Parts: sequence; C-alpha cells; structure tokens
Amino acid sequence: MKEFNDENFLLQTETAQRLYHEHAAKQPIIDYHCHLSPEYVASNHRFENLSKIWLEGDHYKWRAMRTNGVEERYCTGKETTDWEKFEKWAETVPYTMRNPLYHWTHLELKTAFGVTKLLNPSTAREIYDHCTALLQKPEYFARGLMQRYNVEVVCTTDDPVDSLEHHIQVRDEGFVVKMLPTWRPDKAMAVESAADFRAYVEKLSEVSGVTISKFADVIDALRVRHRFFESVGCRLSGHGIE
Repeated sequence: MKEFNDENFLLQTETAQRLYHEHAAKQPIIDYHCHLSPEYVASNHRFENLSKIWLEGDHYKWRAMRTNGVEERYCTGKETTDWEKFEKWAETVPYTMRNPLYHWTHLELKTAFGVTKLLNPSTAREIYDHCTALLQKPEYFARGLMQRYNVEVVCTTDDPVDSLEHHIQVRDEGFVVKMLPTWRPDKAMAVESAADFRAYVEKLSEVSGVTISKFADVIDALRVRHRFFESVGCRLSGHGIE
C-alpha cells in the first residue's frame, strides 16, 4: 500500500515528480513574507517543546481547534500546559483532512523531525516527546532550523516604530541567512481607538525625531522611518488593511 506521506506526496504525475526532485527541491527558500520573531533569530532561540514552536501564536491552528469545539483555554489560555494544548491539537488534526493544515502538519513533522506517523490522539505523546527531545539540540535552535531548510532570505513583519536592532545584529554577525525587515504600517492607520492611536503617534514622534501636531507631520515622520528601514535592507511592504 502506498504511504500517505512518501517522497512523492502531492506529486501526482511523473512530470511533477521530475520537476520537484531534479529542480525545485534543490532551490533555496526566499521567504518574502513571514512572522518569524527577529529576536528569536538574533538570539538563536531554543524552543522548550513542540507546542512552543508549533502552536504558540499560530492563529491558523487555533481557528481549526475552535471550530472543532476546543475551549479557548487550550488555544491562548495561560492556565493550561503546553502538553495539554498539543493534546487538543492532536485531537483536531484528523478533522482537518482536505484542509492544507493536514498536509502542512505532516510535511513539517517529516521534513523537520523525521516523523512519518499520522498525528492523532494515539500518536500524540510519542510524537511530542520525540520532537521536543530534538529541539534541545543546537541544530534545532532557530538558526539551525533555518539552515536545515536551506533558507537564503527571510523578510519579517515590522512596524515603523521598531528599532530593527535584531536585524542589524544578525547582519553584523554575518549569519548566512539574510533577515530583512518588511514595512507594515497598519498601526499608523488604526484610528479606531483614540487612546491607542495617540500613544502610537507619540512613539512615532519619539523614534523619528519629528514633532507631530498635524497630519502632514505623521507623513513626514513615516518618511523618516521609511528611509531608516531602507538603510537596513527593507525593500518590501505588507498591509493588513480592513
């Protein structure tokens, strides 16, 4: 019987298999939009367990868990343990069949951790312990994982008021993976909450050195920050405008 997640997973024709194995698989990753933590890359962060690297902050998985009836405390709650959260994710995974989450989950388990078993309640503990043990090795720290996947460039998501200190640190250390900032000015347009917007404008004024008392000053301050971002290698912008 053909395995679900073999070397030709999703490659349904000989042409697809040849194009992937002989060409695409050898190419480096150039990721122009991600939500990786620049601080984690700068510090070469070690993840305590599989939940920390896989579930923490992942709104796609949280959405699936909520749809499956999982209580919020197992998604974003502080009173539940990392294992308890992972256990609820393992219960949800079988119900994500035909959703990309199902494919992503098993591809990540295989390519990062060598796990070929399907994730479900009966395999959850074994998979969790196996992956958590590997995460304690230097090659599974933040920078090691990036190199494992042959990452060449990652563009993070950064606010105009960000210091970009971690990008500068990684650049100055000569890390083989290039980490570049991406201009994400959503908060500069988020006027719905007057108090929050005022606090943001005050911070923007502080970091740009521009006194802000009118709309044109906001634009001038953003231009100052835009030039700073450019100096650190930023060439892209991303927007979450509703």
